[in-house]
Amino acid sequence: MITATAVIKRSLVAGLLLVLVGVSGWSVVVAADTPVAGPTMKKALETRAQIITPETIAGVPEDEFNRGTPRTSVLGFLQATRERDYERGAQYLDLSAGVGARGPELARQLRIVLGRELWVDVDTLSASPEGDLNDRLAGERDRIGRITGRTKSYDIVVQRVPREDGVSIWKFAGSTVAEIPQLYEEFGYGRLETLLPPWLFDYRIMGIEVVLWVEFILIAAAAFPVAMLLTAGIMRLLRRYKSDLAPEVERFFTGPIRMLLWVLLTRLLMQAIRTSVVVEAVSQGRTLLVVAVAWMGLRCLDLASQRIAGRLESSGLTGSSVLLRPITRLMKVLLIIGAILLWLENLGYQITTLLAGLSISGVAVALASQKTLENLFGAITLYTSHPVRVGDFCRFGNSVGTVEEIGLRATLIRTLDRSVISVPNAEFAHMHLDNLSRRDRFWYHPRLKLRMETTPDQIRYVLVQVRTMLYAHPKVLPEGLWVRFVAFGDMSLDVDVFAYMGVKEYSESLAVAEDLNLRIMDIIAQAGTELAVPSQIQYEVPGRPLDEERARKAEAHVREWREQRSLYLPNFPPDKITELKGSLDYPPAGSP
Repeated sequence: MITATAVIKRSLVAGLLLVLVGVSGWSVVVAADTPVAGPTMKKALETRAQIITPETIAGVPEDEFNRGTPRTSVLGFLQATRERDYERGAQYLDLSAGVGARGPELARQLRIVLGRELWVDVDTLSASPEGDLNDRLAGERDRIGRITGRTKSYDIVVQRVPREDGVSIWKFAGSTVAEIPQLYEEFGYGRLETLLPPWLFDYRIMGIEVVLWVEFILIAAAAFPVAMLLTAGIMRLLRRYKSDLAPEVERFFTGPIRMLLWVLLTRLLMQAIRTSVVVEAVSQGRTLLVVAVAWMGLRCLDLASQRIAGRLESSGLTGSSVLLRPITRLMKVLLIIGAILLWLENLGYQITTLLAGLSISGVAVALASQKTLENLFGAITLYTSHPVRVGDFCRFGNSVGTVEEIGLRATLIRTLDRSVISVPNAEFAHMHLDNLSRRDRFWYHPRLKLRMETTPDQIRYVLVQVRTMLYAHPKVLPEGLWVRFVAFGDMSLDVDVFAYMGVKEYSESLAVAEDLNLRIMDIIAQAGTELAVPSQIQYEVPGRPLDEERARKAEAHVREWREQRSLYLPNFPPDKITELKGSLDYPPAGSP
């Protein structure tokens, strides 16, 4: 008996797994729906690839450092500092306040602050020599962005200032330059920069400072053993409280759960430290998280496929696994495609156009593989509706045979002459299929054609005796049984026999029908009549006369039945049927 405590413990284990999968799934999906202030990875890569080129637009002043517009000035600063040319980077700062000697140092500090706190989308900056005239800033100033500190907010501004020769160019405003030391003190690397060599902060790999790569490696290395311990704890709880489910979960989900926990722990720890806008852009892609969730989904499909295959096998539908495998593969492909599309969406790519292209390609592929798809759907129909199964003997069209295989394209049938017919599933599923293997009984329905010279009492004798024999036969079912004098034929008096033999095998039905035919021949002979000669056959000798002695005996039997009120025509009474049931010997006497 399952106690309430056991139910609670099992519920906690199941809840833990659901929470784990739910949190990871939410973390992946929410990226596509939640707007972020920082850049996407796609935008970061595009901006990093931008190279400043000399302006050729009319009205833009010629300048050695291309500082004629806010956009080119900011892009030039970012390019110079990315190349660690801080001397050139200082040329984009307004150092008129007497801090020229510190220009390269300030350029480096500003680059670090911008890289950690502010994403500068150069495409939104003005490309006009006059700047943005609608930003409502006093003087010829354009705001690049705003950084919110602990006690105040800092406006990052570029300003149009005169060059030594009087030509107006754009530089980072003096007010922004004056605040660079405060910005660096609050948003820089602090004491960490005094403990580590400067190249860890200046050199970048894929736009990310080396020091951040080191932090990521250390955090990931520390999170992995924790993830392993948590996974082991989850499996231990499953083995303790859900022992029947533990082997399957341990087999299919140990790897995905470990990776999922590792990714979640690493992301949590990385979010606890201040990184950079490029790291945040990479994080928005949720690459490892998408891989972990997709891996989990693939293992779920494997588990579901295994369980369904087990149920099909226990139900005697082992052949259906032929259809289960390609369906599982198709679902895996769709899952992987969905994960890739979600990942691209997280990276910042617009997948609407891609989906439109895929839909058009899908229509073209569907048209090209129309027959293949028809056969596939035909196989699905055969496996789901089960008109026939492997091993069934059936009639289809003008042929009969045994079903040997139901494949994805065609059904193979072994005919009576031992040849194999391959019928496309689309055609086979639309055929009129007569499944002979599923008969629960065989129909026995001969028509007895008696000679025209047969007397009415002889016919009555035949009717009663044939019914008696059928009711008494152990292999004939009494339900629906009848024997009737139905017609005057051209050359015979026709008696119809309608009965069901209680056998399921075709070979056994032939044996029972043979026994019934022989017994009916004996009854006809005992009645003193014969089966009519077919009109197509002509005899050169006169026909043999009827047996008058047997005819008189048959008529005497009928008179006796009348006198005893036991002439059971048109129907036998139920008590007589019960009395006769099974009174004949079968197999007949003399059989081995």
